[in-house]
Order: sequence, then structure tokens, then C-alpha cells
Amino acid sequence: MFVRVFRDDIIEGLQKSASIIPAKTGAAFLRTIWLKAEDGALKIMATDSNLEFCGSYKAEIVQEGLAGVQGRAFYDLMRKLPSGQITIRTDEATKNAIIEQGSRKYKLPVNDPSWFQKFSDYPESGGVFWSGDFLQELIDRVAFCISDEDTMEAIACMNMVGKDVEGEKVVEVCGLNGHQFAMVRFVNDDIAGLLPENGILVQKKYVSELKKWLTADEIELAISDKRLFCRTGDRRETFSLPLSYYQYPDYQGFLAKVQGNGASSLSFARTEMIESLDRIMIFNSETNRCVNFVFNGQELTLFSQGQDVGQASESIQVDFSGELEKIAFPTRNLIEILGHYSSDRVSFTLTGSEGPCGIRSEQDKDYLVIIMPMKIVEETYFKEEND
Repeated sequence: MFVRVFRDDIIEGLQKSASIIPAKTGAAFLRTIWLKAEDGALKIMATDSNLEFCGSYKAEIVQEGLAGVQGRAFYDLMRKLPSGQITIRTDEATKNAIIEQGSRKYKLPVNDPSWFQKFSDYPESGGVFWSGDFLQELIDRVAFCISDEDTMEAIACMNMVGKDVEGEKVVEVCGLNGHQFAMVRFVNDDIAGLLPENGILVQKKYVSELKKWLTADEIELAISDKRLFCRTGDRRETFSLPLSYYQYPDYQGFLAKVQGNGASSLSFARTEMIESLDRIMIFNSETNRCVNFVFNGQELTLFSQGQDVGQASESIQVDFSGELEKIAFPTRNLIEILGHYSSDRVSFTLTGSEGPCGIRSEQDKDYLVIIMPMKIVEETYFKEEND
């Protein structure tokens, strides 16, 4: 292999390759970045045996060939070199890749080409184009509700399923971890048509890597029996990941609860609530991570106390209707949830002190988060004394 290529043309592809390969552990061939010179381009490929990245970049090909180099070392070298043309060639006698830029010269050992494993082929038909930044936003809005435990099977995955709703092709994207649930719904005939009947499941760790790869540019999506493929609109880069085949929980039951009658309703200024919760959280402790909501007409009192950290109480004006007297939520989780909304005001549907709470807003009509309250334990650490 012998190529001449400009450093700035390949550095982004190398960064994306290096981000998915193991840094130090794992088999040597998984720590490899593969360079393939053919058809007037330099292909950069990497895999961790699950994720696969392949990018094709313009280069001057003197001699076609395939070489596997130590991925992290090669990327670090390219990252620290200045802009300009670089020559990369393999020396068959010494089994080295020789990298040169001006007076600079470096040698890296190359792996046996027999180690190279063929990458998954992008499906030739059935792909649809989609907005990369919209997919990023979807991931951001549901990923925080996906379980971090791989052993949790389906609820460690993002669920995406297409449905027919009143004659429209609706896509639901969901995340669930046992005490929180998030769902974004949107109408898209192409994406709904692309999805298999039971939808797809993608493990959270792969969802996070997909989000890193995405940009605001248009992408092309395709699905095979085992993998989800994403390709840039110019077809220069392809990123693919494995699908999971667990049975996703039926979430229609708790959706029905927060959409039914008889629940209490609460609405408030979102920013004011976040700021109050942020102060209240100072008074949370390892044993008391919640904020208590105490309802008194149109005034809501936020309260927290801990044996070692003191107590806090704030009141804000709200719109409230219902019979509920008090409820408790994990403070940090509530702050995070409210941060994913864009509306000035947010509404809670409260089904009971220990029942699911649905969170919505006017400007985010297609977005729903459900959080389970915490059980209230009455404890008194402080007592005001009369003079």
C-alpha cells in the first residue's frame, strides 16, 4: 500500500474510528484501524466486534493495498501532526507502516491482513433519508430514561416502533428504566415503513455511540435482519450497530393511567421550578434524595430535610386542581427531566401519591415523560422552639 493524503481530510474519520475501538484491552485485531487504498480513495475502518465504522476519503493512490495499524497510536500521531500532505506506505520486508510528512518519519507495526474481518454490507435497497439533528434530539430526550444495566435486557435499550394511528404513520421512540419512562411521537411515513412490525431495540451503549457519530447533516438509514445502518448523505461514511431482540414491556398500561380521568393536575413556570429544585437539592442527602411537594390551593411548598444537611422550604405559585395533599419526587431526576422541555410552563398529571406522574408541556406536545414518585417517610430532625 502506498498513498498520499492530506491530514485534515482524514483526521475526523480517524477520530471516529479511534472512539469505538478498545484503547488497551481486547484482542489486538479489535484495537486496529484498517487502511485500505483502492479506487482513488483511502478507506478507514474500525470495529469493536459490534459497532462498525467505515469512511472513504480522497487520496492519491500510488499502490493499492490493505494495512492494519495500532489504532490509538496512529490516531494520536495524526492528531498531533500539523496540516499538510502525509505519505503512508507499507514495507513488506519489515512489516511496518511508514508515515512521512516533510522531514518527519515514523514507523508503526502492521497487523497481518488475514486478521481483517469483512464489514457488514450496507443494504442496497430500502434506505430512507432523515435529519441527523432530529435523530440526535430524539436520543437526547429518551436516553436518560434507559437503564444503564446491560443485564436488564429490553429496558437497557431504546425502543423505536411504527404504528398506524387514525390513518397516520406514527413513530414512537421510548426509553424505560423501571422508575422513569420517556416517549417522543412523530409522524413520518418513511421511517414508520422502514421499521419492522415489532420495531427495533438498540442497547443504550450503542445509542450513545450513534449520537457521537451524528451531525446536523442529512443521513440515510437502513435496517437489516441484525443491524441498523446510518450513512452520511454523501455516502462517505457508514456507521452500523447491532439490534437486540428482547421483548419490550407493554407501556400502554401506565400511559392509560396518566391519560385517564380522576387525576390531580399541576402546572407551573418551568424555569422557576428548576431554580427552586436546584436550591432544595443542597439539602438532600444519601438517605433523603427527594423533594416533597405539599399542596395548599394555588401555592405549592417544596420541602426537604436531612439529618446532616439541614432543611429547606420554598413556596411557588402554581395552578393546581385535585385532592392530592402531598407527593415526593427524586430531586435530581426531576431537574433533569424538566431540562428536556422547552416550554415556559410544564404540566403534571398526578395519579396518586405513589402512582405514575405524567409530565407534558404545550410546546412539546409530542413528548411525554412519566416518573414514579418516592414513598414519603415522615421524619423530623429539627424542631422550632418558642421563645
